[in-house]
Amino acid sequence: MNPAHAIEVRNVKKKFKIFYDKGNDLKDRILFRNRNHYEDRWVLNGISFDVKKGEAIGLIGHNGCGKSTTLKLLTKILYPDEGTIEMSGRVSSLIELGAGFHPDMTGRENIYTNASIFGLTKKEIDKRLPEIIAFSELEEFIDNPVRTYSSGMYMRLAFSVAINVDANILLIDEILAVGDANFQKKCFDKLREIKAHGTTIVIVSHALEQIEQICETSYWIEDGLIKDSGIPKQVHDHYLKSMEEKRNQQLEKKHHQENQVQPEQPAPEQLPDFCEKTAVRMGTGAIRFTNAILCNLENQKQFIFNTEDKIKIILEYQSFQPNLKGNFGYGIFREDGLHCYGTNILIETGACIPVQEKGRLEIIFQNSLLPAKYFLDIAVHSHDGIIFDDIRQVLSFVVSSDKYDIGVCRLHSQFSWR
Repeated sequence: MNPAHAIEVRNVKKKFKIFYDKGNDLKDRILFRNRNHYEDRWVLNGISFDVKKGEAIGLIGHNGCGKSTTLKLLTKILYPDEGTIEMSGRVSSLIELGAGFHPDMTGRENIYTNASIFGLTKKEIDKRLPEIIAFSELEEFIDNPVRTYSSGMYMRLAFSVAINVDANILLIDEILAVGDANFQKKCFDKLREIKAHGTTIVIVSHALEQIEQICETSYWIEDGLIKDSGIPKQVHDHYLKSMEEKRNQQLEKKHHQENQVQPEQPAPEQLPDFCEKTAVRMGTGAIRFTNAILCNLENQKQFIFNTEDKIKIILEYQSFQPNLKGNFGYGIFREDGLHCYGTNILIETGACIPVQEKGRLEIIFQNSLLPAKYFLDIAVHSHDGIIFDDIRQVLSFVVSSDKYDIGVCRLHSQFSWR
C-alpha cells in the first residue's frame, strides 16, 4: 500500500441475491420451493480509487447506485466478492448512528459502550467524556435512559461520540441533517476542524453543496462503475445534467404513453457556439439563452481582466412561452471549483422581470477577484425555482494583477502605525 494513501480500493465488485418471492418461514420454503428463485444483482462492477491521507472525497449518485454499499465495504460491514480494499489507521463510521446503544442504559453509559466499539480504552473515554457531552448539548439528560430521548437527542449523542474518537479515517453516510439548523452547522464546522487536523473523510450524500464545501474530489457512481471523478463542482454539474435529461425523457415517455404514441428518442442537444466545450446545460427550455458575452465597459469582448476592472456580462435570450417572468442570475467559480460569488435579479431587486420574446440583459460588476482562472455560470429560473435555462461553465476568463496579495478577492485595507 502506498504510504501516502489512507484508502486503496482496487477493482471491487459486490453482488446481492434478489429473491423474486422468498418464503417467510420454513414451512413456506418447503411447500413452495418454486418461489425461492433469485437472481444475482451486481451492485458494484469493478470500482477503483485512492484516497490520500488527509483528503476528503464525496460519493454521489442516484439511489441504489452503490454509494452506501461502497461505504459499508470500507467499514467491513460487508466484504467484496472480488477485488481488494486496504485502509490505514483507526476508522470511525457515521453510518448506523447509535447502532451500539442500549435503550435501558443512560446516555453516559452508552458513551462508554459506543466509544469502546470504535476502539477507545476506558482511559481515553474518560478524557473525552466532557467534550462528548458538551458537544451533544445533552448535559441535563445525560444520566437518563436513552429510551426517554427523542430521535433528535438520540442522533445528537451518537454523532457526538463518533465525531470525537480521533479517528484517522471518518466514513459518513447521509447523516449531516442531525438536529436543528444550529447543531447541523456545529457538526459541519467540526468536520472542517478534524479535516484540518489531517483526518481522511469519505462522505456519501445527496447534499452536493456540502460535498463541494469540504471535499477535494467527487466520485459519481452509476451502474456499479465510476462514471466521472474530479473537482466536485464540475462532476456535480455533469451529474445534475444527466439527472435532468433522464427526468425529461421519463416525462416525454409518459406523455407519449398517455397519448398512445410510441416515444421517439430525443436527439442529443448541441451546445451553442458561444459556450465553452466543457459547458453543461439543463432546464425546461421555456426560455433559452442565445448568447453570452464577457466584455469591458466599451462592449469589447475580453477574457483577461485585472483585479479592480469593471466587467460587463451581456446575455441575450429567447422566450418560447408568453407571459413568463424570469429570475436571471450569474455565478462565478474558480477553476478548482470554489464558489466565489453568485446573485440574481430576485436577490438584487426583490422581484422577477417580465420576459420578452427576444430580450437582452446587461450586468456590470466591480471585479475584486485575485489572479486565477474562473468560470461563469448563467441561469434563468421562475420565481418558485423552475429551471428554464441553466448553463454551467458557459464562459471562462482569467484575472491578473500587478500586486501580490493572496486569497480569493481583494479587500481594501488601510494600515496605520506610530
